Amino acid sequence: MRPAIATTIASLEAHRIDLARRSIASLFDNDPQRFECFSARMDDLLFDYSKHGLDSHALALLLQLARDAGLEKRREALFAGDRINLTEGRAVMHMALRNLSGKPVLVDGKDVMPDVIAVREAFLAFAEKIRSGEIRGSTGQTFIDVVNIGIGGSDLGPAMAARALSPFCEGGPRAHFVSNVDGADIADTLAPLDLSRTLFIISSKTFTTQETMTNAASARARVAQALGEAAVCDHFAAVSTKLDLVEKFGIRSDRVFGFWDWVGGRYSIWSAIGLALAIAIGRGNFREFLRGAQDMDRHFTDTPLQDNIPVLMGLIGVWYRNIWDYSAHAVIPYDQRLARFSAYLQQLDMESNGKSVRRGGEETDLATAPVIWGEPGTNGQHAFFQMLHQGSEPCPVDFLVAAEPVAADDHHHALLVSNCLAQSEALMRGRNHHDVKELLKAGGLSKETIHQLAPHKVFPGNRPSSTIMYRRLDPYTLGRLIALYEHKIFVQSVIWDINAFDQWGVELGKELCSNLAPAVIHDDAPLNGLHPATAGLIGYRRSLKAGG
Repeated sequence: MRPAIATTIASLEAHRIDLARRSIASLFDNDPQRFECFSARMDDLLFDYSKHGLDSHALALLLQLARDAGLEKRREALFAGDRINLTEGRAVMHMALRNLSGKPVLVDGKDVMPDVIAVREAFLAFAEKIRSGEIRGSTGQTFIDVVNIGIGGSDLGPAMAARALSPFCEGGPRAHFVSNVDGADIADTLAPLDLSRTLFIISSKTFTTQETMTNAASARARVAQALGEAAVCDHFAAVSTKLDLVEKFGIRSDRVFGFWDWVGGRYSIWSAIGLALAIAIGRGNFREFLRGAQDMDRHFTDTPLQDNIPVLMGLIGVWYRNIWDYSAHAVIPYDQRLARFSAYLQQLDMESNGKSVRRGGEETDLATAPVIWGEPGTNGQHAFFQMLHQGSEPCPVDFLVAAEPVAADDHHHALLVSNCLAQSEALMRGRNHHDVKELLKAGGLSKETIHQLAPHKVFPGNRPSSTIMYRRLDPYTLGRLIALYEHKIFVQSVIWDINAFDQWGVELGKELCSNLAPAVIHDDAPLNGLHPATAGLIGYRRSLKAGG
């Protein structure tokens, strides 16, 4: 471990022992101003981290840890366009995609903004022509459905955002997303659609991704069968850099939109990968989405570390992952339209920081990415909150909630917010054995029954959570939220000294799948040479198919 970091980590571990003797609730008892001191703001967006097992000394040590790791210098390198993705020799500049300032952005000494703006304006103009009906299908009818075919970063981001921003889709076609190679995904998606009024977007940088191209071929065959081969060019667009493969597929060059190798897939929603979203919400709303992210970029670069929301979020995550050894982190949006937000963050966080090798190739000496998971409240309260409140290992939680609803009932929203605030307070306060016994006694239960029930009704409390509150969930706010988590993940990667922008861990499974596919597809293919466990499973599948 790097010496300065080792020293600070040791100080944090020693201080944790002291803090473990004090409850989070008691920290409020000793500091009436704790909420104000342990919260940060960016305009209307509030990050409340007062309900954590932190005091000013722990926070000072965490900020020192950031400086020990060279966070400010690494942040500068990120925004300067340095090739910080060392294993692929690439810059990481998805921030350029949401740059609306008119200022240049340099990658390898070249201003990339002219190209970025040209592609942005092209795909936004295409989106508007689809929305207005200027561009129509082969039968002359307007498009009422758009199906995005992609996977991973080419699916999760646009799918999540389109659902989150559904109230802003008025006047646009309905957006659908197909990603799984399981044929049920595309079959169920297309079943209710009129193909003559459906536009398909194939989102694949290489135009070779197995799942995406399998689904694309199925969609193409359906269109050709229903509308004729000549109709294909009228019903498909692509987001890709492989123009030759796109042309071979039958997509016209004026319906192809590219992006750059300095844009990682899970960071690509700001690019033409967001085409389906742009068609759904329109050019103006998409630009607001970009503006929200751009403003979070400015907050991250310009705000002192002690008031910097992505920095604070990242350091608090390190506090629990490395000092308290908590292995999971829940993200619970109290917003049904953010139903896919936690799944989106799973990829963003776990594909970025799920590494065990440092940038220099050495094994990590600090635990990295926790398991990111979650579902919307209030549904989660009736599913997994039992574990959050009474499970054997605490799990830090991010609660997200809007002050005002969008296209929803005010009374419903007030109850939603009440539930959110109640859950975070309950996690912190808990209910001790004495209070449980008094409640049961007040209910008229016998001493024997009280003795039996009381242990089961105790809430340990002292379970940490953050609350992120904002005025309303609109395109601008969603842009800020996504960029916030992007930068939080970067902060943690700097502390752990890992490359957050490659994903070699997905490669081996892809290679094995390519090798195994012939034996799975063809029942008479030989199984010799395969691993015996895999050969056994393929053989058993063959017997089931044969009626055995």
